[in-house]
Amino acid sequence: MLNREEAIIRIKQLRETLSESNRLYYIENAPVLSDFEFDSLMKELSDLEKQYPDLVTHDSPTQHVGSDLSGSRSGSREFAQYPHRYPMLSLGNTYDIAEVEAFVERASKSIGNGSAFTFSCELKFDGTAICLTYRKGVLFRALTRGDGTIGDDVTENVRHIGNIPQKLSGTGFPDEFEIRGEIYMPYEAFDRLNEERERDEDPPFANPRNAASGSLKLIDPAEVGHRGLECTLYHMLGENLPFETHDQALNAAKSWGLPVSDKRRICRNIAEIEEYINFWDTERKFLPFATDGIVIKVNELPYQRDLGYTAKFPRWAVAYKFKAEQALTKLLSIDYQVGRTGAVTPVANLEPVQLSGTVVKRASLHNSDQMELLDIRIGDYVYVEKGGEIIPKITGVELSKRGSDVSLPHFPECCPDCGTVLVRDEGEAKYFCPNSDGCPTQIKGKLLHFISRKAMNVIAGDATVEQLFNLGLVKDPADFYSLAKEDLLRLDGWKERSAQRFLDSLETSKKVTFDHVLFALGIRYVGESTAKELASYFRNIDALAAASREELLQVEDIGEVIADSLVAYFKDARHLDMISRLKAAGLRFETEHEEGPVSDALKGKTIVISGNFSISRERMKQLVAAHGGKNSGSLSGKTSFLLAGEKPGPEKMKKAGTLGIPVMSEEDFMKMISDGNRPAGMPESTDKKQLTLF
Repeated sequence: MLNREEAIIRIKQLRETLSESNRLYYIENAPVLSDFEFDSLMKELSDLEKQYPDLVTHDSPTQHVGSDLSGSRSGSREFAQYPHRYPMLSLGNTYDIAEVEAFVERASKSIGNGSAFTFSCELKFDGTAICLTYRKGVLFRALTRGDGTIGDDVTENVRHIGNIPQKLSGTGFPDEFEIRGEIYMPYEAFDRLNEERERDEDPPFANPRNAASGSLKLIDPAEVGHRGLECTLYHMLGENLPFETHDQALNAAKSWGLPVSDKRRICRNIAEIEEYINFWDTERKFLPFATDGIVIKVNELPYQRDLGYTAKFPRWAVAYKFKAEQALTKLLSIDYQVGRTGAVTPVANLEPVQLSGTVVKRASLHNSDQMELLDIRIGDYVYVEKGGEIIPKITGVELSKRGSDVSLPHFPECCPDCGTVLVRDEGEAKYFCPNSDGCPTQIKGKLLHFISRKAMNVIAGDATVEQLFNLGLVKDPADFYSLAKEDLLRLDGWKERSAQRFLDSLETSKKVTFDHVLFALGIRYVGESTAKELASYFRNIDALAAASREELLQVEDIGEVIADSLVAYFKDARHLDMISRLKAAGLRFETEHEEGPVSDALKGKTIVISGNFSISRERMKQLVAAHGGKNSGSLSGKTSFLLAGEKPGPEKMKKAGTLGIPVMSEEDFMKMISDGNRPAGMPESTDKKQLTLF
């Protein structure tokens, strides 16, 4: 037991760790702690706060749920936000069946030992929480959990999830009600998405939950529809609902066409609850989606109301969490794969083993440092884990089973494809093949990336690229547009019709917008969102190619690594020649023509935007440009003013104060552009030492 001074230090450490973990989990979709590790730290903090109740503060992670509000994330799309009619709380978690027994005893005691009541036991889907509101049988609004009080409005994105009805069927539904549940990504869709991301050398999602959460916040609602998301609903709320039990409410929801799980069961006592838990602890391995536990709820709604809530959890429900699933299997060999950007990744080939709904045959070893840390050998028996249903990873070696026939793996010094000596940049965990324009695997990877759906969207795949490359017909993306029908008829199995479809697809690709073309070039570190930012900022490829490192760093979300990569790419004469040939083929290398500036109210001004506004942030940037201003992503001595909405970034506000940069409100900004004059108090020279306007 810690004394008071020790407790103060430990509480501070736990709060910092848990708050950062919440941010990474809910906002960045990049968890660093397993569910078990997070829950263990949360329990330790809760126990210390119970021991020293005077140390409890309102901002402690024990006092509120994690927040996924879009405004918490720098550079993310800004969604409109609305308050929840009823607070959207989380559930108390336990990994100990004894605590489930204690929950049942508490409920019995509170309700009255002589009262008859039941429990609804349900699978705990591992996705992202959603709250749907239906009015007159039509989907009205969809909100994320947010901070439990306010949520992001993702209605347009939710309309593209196939099993969520836009209009209810049947009869008897209330004029207005809420129904809550989980949006999740089935394993099949998750694997398909990560394969696509790995081909593009984007970081894969850690697990289906993160993939679902990230997909729900996509800018393009149509893209949400491509992600294969599904929904299961499990809790109905509303005024004067005509149900006596939770089970009745869900059965009614199902009759209206709403997606409700068919895996739930009504249990009468702890024995039946434990039987249900034990059954699914085994059978979950064969489900097509991720589930990380069982939720046990008091079924009768009047008793739920009697039991009530704590500040953070309902007292009428508890979640029993399964421990991370783990399997022991043999490491057969290690492959070293070369990606399109030259990164070399070791991949373990395993004896097939069943794990969380899939048969696992391969698992990433990430890099050479990870291999050394594990002290792994070919022929070892290794532990493979999907903690919280994450991508299979090797977590350890069972040394007691290490035989005399094992062999030490050696990370290659040269590229396994072209033989070029590998390099490892300072600060990089991975080795790279620097022969980007001569390594066959990298070339084919770039070609495949170029024609992919998110890039040029040409109708072709791996086999086509492989044949075109092997026949010497295509060596860089510009060669696609020189292909003739006679060339294509040389490919195995290709006839007139398939050749013409491919050529028609190439012709259609010439209409793809500049940002997609830029992404298609496959410049290292330039993903979809970065390509959009660059295209919007520079407007055409010539301006981007001529930009200095310093100019690139002025673009929002462009750091030193991306800037250096862009400078190096456009210094290479081969790349400039390829772009010239793509231009000649008719591809778009500039943004569509727009009318001239609406006014010159912002002429000569460089403006940084931060916070939430009455309109989208993208629209606010368009207004800056339309009135002659220049958008920038970072504050510097050249910044004219910081345009700050609600909840602006604290670091930007702090830096603005340090540099003496004025801070302007949305109201003053709108006045400035509407009348072409300065708002009251804004000096003509925008002297940074004068009054802040916010």
